[in-house]
Amino acid sequence: MTGPRGPMGAPSQTKARSFGPSIKRLARLLLTYRGFMVTILSATVVGVVLNAFAPRVLGHATDLVFNGVIGGMLPAGVTKDQAVTALHEQGQGTFADMVSSMDVTPGVGVDFTAVGRTLLVVLALYVGASVLSWIGAYLLNIVVVGTIRRLRADVEAKLHRLPLRYYDTTPRGDLLSRVTNDLDNLSQSLQQTIAQLLNSVLTVVAILAMMFWISPMLALISLATVPLAIVATALIAKRSKPHFLAQWSSTGKLNSQVEEAFTGHELVQAFGRQAAVEEEFDARNEKLYESSWRAQFISGMVQPAIMFLGNINYVAIAVVGGLQVASGSLSLGSVQAFIQYSRQFTMPLTQIGAMFNLLQSGVASAERIFDILDADEQVSDPTHPQTPDTNCGRIEFDDVSFRYVPDKPLIENLTLSAEPGHMVAIVGPTGAGKTTLVNLIMRFYDVDSGTIRVDGVDSHAMTRDDLRERTGMVLQDSWLFGGTIYENIAYGDPSASHEEVMEAAELSHVDHFVRALPDGYDTVLDEEGGGVSAGERQLITIARAFLAKPVILILDEATSSVDTRTELLIQQAMANLRTDRTSFVIAHRLSTIRDADVIVVMEDGHIVEQGTHDELLAARGAYRDLYISQFTGPIEEDPEVVVVHGG
Repeated sequence: MTGPRGPMGAPSQTKARSFGPSIKRLARLLLTYRGFMVTILSATVVGVVLNAFAPRVLGHATDLVFNGVIGGMLPAGVTKDQAVTALHEQGQGTFADMVSSMDVTPGVGVDFTAVGRTLLVVLALYVGASVLSWIGAYLLNIVVVGTIRRLRADVEAKLHRLPLRYYDTTPRGDLLSRVTNDLDNLSQSLQQTIAQLLNSVLTVVAILAMMFWISPMLALISLATVPLAIVATALIAKRSKPHFLAQWSSTGKLNSQVEEAFTGHELVQAFGRQAAVEEEFDARNEKLYESSWRAQFISGMVQPAIMFLGNINYVAIAVVGGLQVASGSLSLGSVQAFIQYSRQFTMPLTQIGAMFNLLQSGVASAERIFDILDADEQVSDPTHPQTPDTNCGRIEFDDVSFRYVPDKPLIENLTLSAEPGHMVAIVGPTGAGKTTLVNLIMRFYDVDSGTIRVDGVDSHAMTRDDLRERTGMVLQDSWLFGGTIYENIAYGDPSASHEEVMEAAELSHVDHFVRALPDGYDTVLDEEGGGVSAGERQLITIARAFLAKPVILILDEATSSVDTRTELLIQQAMANLRTDRTSFVIAHRLSTIRDADVIVVMEDGHIVEQGTHDELLAARGAYRDLYISQFTGPIEEDPEVVVVHGG
């Protein structure tokens, strides 16, 4: 089974864009909450600075302890210079150099009061950083959820502005996947990456500044691995991005196949195609598995690669830092703080690498959502619309041409008039353009040239709402939504009174079978109209059209899939419905349109004949051939008489 195709048979395609523009577009969406973003950035900056100062202050506490320990080892009653000189004389030059660079008092041990005050400062710094981080995360959650809510609303509004052509060429399951799965995935990706990404970038900058403050040499050693980390991340990200796009594209196609299989479940079973459906599902599921596995595996290589480079960096800093402590160039507390900074410097780089799979997955989903938002919309309603002075239902086609594909003509130079209150029947072989004709009346598609007038006004000069409020449709495929029978009828006019709804039900012969149901009009139907037959569903749709009170009525072969008795009820209901209305009836059963005021015969987008039933039979043309072909026997004819056997 394949996804739905449009009139031109072209499947929907997903067009991928580059990473950068999509990120910028997401950033612009987030910046609509400018005040929140400024507060988030400020809280994050201050929190990162506090976190960055904490190891430096903790290093000072280490120096206080170490200096006290060393001071207690030195003899009391001498100055530091005297103690250093004595150590040199004893041949302990390295120890003497270290003591000379330390803030010690010979004979004085650890000042635990100073150490305690310093640790309280460290605690205050960490608590302050945590509180600010919580505030930033809380506000960011508001921003992300609000942005997704707005994006979801934009997509919903966009769907109402898209032309019917878009839905004809886009698989329904894939479209639903974009509106649901991709939006949810984007929401999760933004929530899990933005705060961490912002914090990681600022942390790298703050820690780098502290590292240069402590030791430019060690800072340069730490930076040596950064270019390698960037190159590794860029190469891995470049290889993983196509797989993330394939993952979400495969998700949409799989959803489309599942939606088709379950919507047509009875048909699948009737033709014994369960095995084929399962085989196709397994193939698409396997393709989704492959793309998902490759995307996650390749992007997951970023974190271990950066951790490996960070460990090499850690070893180099520990060795060089130890030598500097031994030589007296740095204090032990400074080296301890630097090592802590080096781990913190590597950690955000590792986090950024780990977030790349989430970020790329989110951007891939964002691109699929942007495909909807960037799709061409239907032509806007006129700024100053016109409204017909009368509401009679006169329809005129004046030299109308239309084609789905530019190089494949369908309707060419069609001219037709439908007088108020008349019934116009449209017949012809499949693909002749019958349904297209009524789609043009409703402006589901716009004509390429020519004019369609409604009560003397060009339909393009009217708003779509004004045009469609004058029009009612009863289609071959009856559409009912999940709700009660009463609610489905009342859908035609939500402002209608209970009495008007009941009147519409009686005129359409709905009332007689609804009262036989246990719950009557409160019977709940599902989206497929379960609980009532196909003919009863059709009668409900006719009742809905009754309630709408249109002046123009379109009936698209509403009796093709029902039994004879129900067909008679539907025909009676449609006869009632057509009273005093201009009606366009698409029919294949020509026996149902004998009383039409005008019968239009179409072939290849052209009107080849038009007239009454008797006139067209007498003309012995295309209509006569269609009419006779519906009877079961061979045709014997002479120039004057036509005899149909078997009918």
